[in-house]
Amino acid sequence: MVEDVVVATVVAAVVTASFPFYVYGAWYIINQPVVTWDVLVYHLKFVVTGLVLNTVPVVFWMAPRLFDNLSSLTALHAFLGLQAYAMLLFGLWGIVRIFQAKRAADLYDDPDQDVSIDELHEHMGKWRTRLRVGVFGYVFFWILAYLVGVARYLRWYSIL
Repeated sequence: MVEDVVVATVVAAVVTASFPFYVYGAWYIINQPVVTWDVLVYHLKFVVTGLVLNTVPVVFWMAPRLFDNLSSLTALHAFLGLQAYAMLLFGLWGIVRIFQAKRAADLYDDPDQDVSIDELHEHMGKWRTRLRVGVFGYVFFWILAYLVGVARYLRWYSIL
């Protein structure tokens, strides 16, 4: 049981550490007047680091133990986590299309072109909406899953 507490504490710390990477990545890209290739890569370094810090514990520690520790709180935690990843996939669908359109128009390497991003493709508005919904949905469900996970941790290891 002591080993479980240690691993659970490390997992909680790693998942907690992922959030500042998301926040900084979002803050950085929002505050850029023009998204060049270098800006995009810098942004993605932080977002991907956050995703790795969050996903590795989920895949290698949480998911394999899901049915061994099944309870209503565990099911809620898993459901919210799955919703977060579903929203991430939804957002990625938009990101890929936006990336393709900007790449085809050479807006990453030559951002000084006088063209609105919405003029690049007839569906750009839908893709940008999909991206926003996916990102905000991911963060929303991630926070809910995180709070339930903290409650599970406190309850499981009798800290409360």
